[in-house]
This record gives sequence, C-alpha cells and structure tokens, in this order.
Amino acid sequence: MSEHHPVPDAIKHLPWPEQYQALARHTKAPVLKHFYEAGCPSPQTPVSEVPMVALDFETTGLDAEAHSIVSIGLVPFTLDAIQLDQAKHWVVRPRLPLHQTSVTFHGITHADIDEAPDLSEVLEDVFASLNGRIPVVHFRNIERRFLNVALQWRLGEGIRFPVIDTMAIEAHLHPDRHPSFLKSLMGKKSLSIRLADSRTRYGLPHYAAHNALIDAIATAELLQAQILHHFSPQTPVGDLWV
Repeated sequence: MSEHHPVPDAIKHLPWPEQYQALARHTKAPVLKHFYEAGCPSPQTPVSEVPMVALDFETTGLDAEAHSIVSIGLVPFTLDAIQLDQAKHWVVRPRLPLHQTSVTFHGITHADIDEAPDLSEVLEDVFASLNGRIPVVHFRNIERRFLNVALQWRLGEGIRFPVIDTMAIEAHLHPDRHPSFLKSLMGKKSLSIRLADSRTRYGLPHYAAHNALIDAIATAELLQAQILHHFSPQTPVGDLWV
C-alpha cells in the first residue's frame, strides 16, 4: 500500500518533539493533526513525569502489509498508577476473512467480527486515548507497523511516533540470553523475553494471553517493574523510547 501523502525525509530526521510539530503542519487528516498537536515530551523529561498508554493489537497474522488488526486494547498509565477506569477494548472488522490459525490464537471468531466496526469507525475514540501520551508496547514491530499501514489504507497517510518497547528493554537487560552452541548441546535453553516469561522474572502474576486489553495491562505493569528494578524514575524518557 503506497502512502498518498508521504513524510519528507527532512521531517523524519528531526527529534521527536520537533517532528511532531512539523507533522502537525504537514498532515492532512484531522485525527492525525490532533495527535501531533497534542505534542511529544522532551527526551530529557524524567519517565516519572511522562503520561503513557500501554497499547496492544491482536492481528490476523504477523505481516502488516498482508494481515489486519482484529482487536485493540489500551490503558493509560504512569509509573505511579494504571488508570483501569480509562482502559478500552475494541474488536474491529479485518479487511480479509479470518484464518483459522488466527482464530485459534486470539479466540476472536467470525461471529465476533460480523457486527464489529471497521477501524475507521473507532479511530477518534482510539486517538482520544493516544493523544498526548507515549505508547508502550511489547514488541514494537506489531503495533507501530500495523497502525501505520492501517492508517495508510484508510487515511492515505501513515503515522510516526516513538514507543517504549518492554521487549526491547528485556533484550537489552539480557544480551547473553542465547546460549552458545556448546551450551545448547549441554541442554541450556535460551532465556525467553516474551511478555509472560518477562513478567515472571519480576514476580508479576500470570494473566491469560492474547486478549488485547489484558496484554496492554500486563505490559503497563511490566514497564513499572522494569523501571523499579533496573532504572530510576528520573531516567530520561529519551533513553527508553525507540
């Protein structure tokens, strides 16, 4: 899917706060203009002062160009509190029929999506929770890529934003998670940085996986634990986002 209103490279190379300002002037879609106008904090801002939103998508596959978002879960939070009363969950109708493999994975069936809205019908509600907050995800290649492609299809332009990726933080904390060939032969296994396994290392409770809202809440809790154990509330957000 080609982008009808591509972002110039000169804008892409700006720091995120200045990039948001430039994108607010460049974008045509009102929902994106409002998103960028809500602003992005300075990279030097302590993470304790940054409003965040944990975001999770369930999808029909792993290729953003070939598959679709089928549910969205999000919950606003800070290092001090997770705002469960503002948590949101949507099931949305994918562009293509569900494959049985994905039904098995996330449990969303054809009956669930028959009456579900298209993503375009809930975009304003989704962005009402995203505006002014830094998204936090577990594996940025899903949420950032799928949202970008979905908006290109519906608005003719994509979206750019920094994310804090709790999986990337785990990868940074465990650079030697893959055993050597010799140790593999001796039975040593790789250390998993999947969401559930990462939570276990911090003593966080087990939650049922593959529900977008539950995974979003689980991601918010995981970031709080990572900051508590390995960083400081004064850590600049620019040291965490990618």
